[in-house]
Amino acid sequence: MPYVNNGDLSIYFETFGDIAQPTLVLINGLSNQCIAYRSEFCELFVGAGFHVVRFDNRDVGFSSDGPIGYSIKDMASDVVAILDQLQIATAHVFGVSLGGMIAQTFAIEFPDRCSSLISVMSTTGDSDVGRPTTEARDLLMTPGSTDRNMAIELHLAGKRVWGSPAHLDESLERQFAGEVFDRACRPTGVGRQFQASRADRSRTERLRGLKVPTLVIHGDCDTLIDISGGRRTAEVIPNARFIEIAGMGHDYPQYFWPNLVTAVQEHRRNI
Repeated sequence: MPYVNNGDLSIYFETFGDIAQPTLVLINGLSNQCIAYRSEFCELFVGAGFHVVRFDNRDVGFSSDGPIGYSIKDMASDVVAILDQLQIATAHVFGVSLGGMIAQTFAIEFPDRCSSLISVMSTTGDSDVGRPTTEARDLLMTPGSTDRNMAIELHLAGKRVWGSPAHLDESLERQFAGEVFDRACRPTGVGRQFQASRADRSRTERLRGLKVPTLVIHGDCDTLIDISGGRRTAEVIPNARFIEIAGMGHDYPQYFWPNLVTAVQEHRRNI
């Protein structure tokens, strides 16, 4: 299995497509393993002309536990380590939720490695935007479980609250949650990821200085990170383009894959 070392950490990653094509790095949200970006989704990006990288963030999946007190910048440096291992100079970075925060930070801290930024269902860290509903916040703070059945039920509970309301396939989600549990059940690492996101605070002033081409995507049914977070992101990044997707919540079920792939493909063509 492909791993790269970043200091004392070992980061697991996978690639799809021809490395000679422009690279698109897919960065996961809180607690999500790389398989949340389904292989079929990755192959759609390959078909759109990308070399695709997906990986397990530190503290999830097959990657190492992170040390106490790491930062979003540290998580962004894991992307740099992967690119160095693959001998790739620059990449487009696509991040959802926490992954969007990591992607934003990658663009801020490593602009010479960033071909473009695609921030999806994320926010700037400002306290007045991107707020969850009370129900979504309470469910997010519910501890994960090392019991398989309970872990699956918690996953479904989240999808019912913040998922895309017209596109919830509970049978498919049960199957996926079981796959995630069987691959690597590590709920304790989520707390360290969450603390990194909280410690980062507002990125607004740093985002104002970005010079990389930026696409911001957000769904109008997101109850975990309100769409105001995406709008603010697009407002503060110079020349950023904003796309609102009707009916999409805080997830990206297969129904929305064509929207996302087409948006990213057009974004690259317009750079």
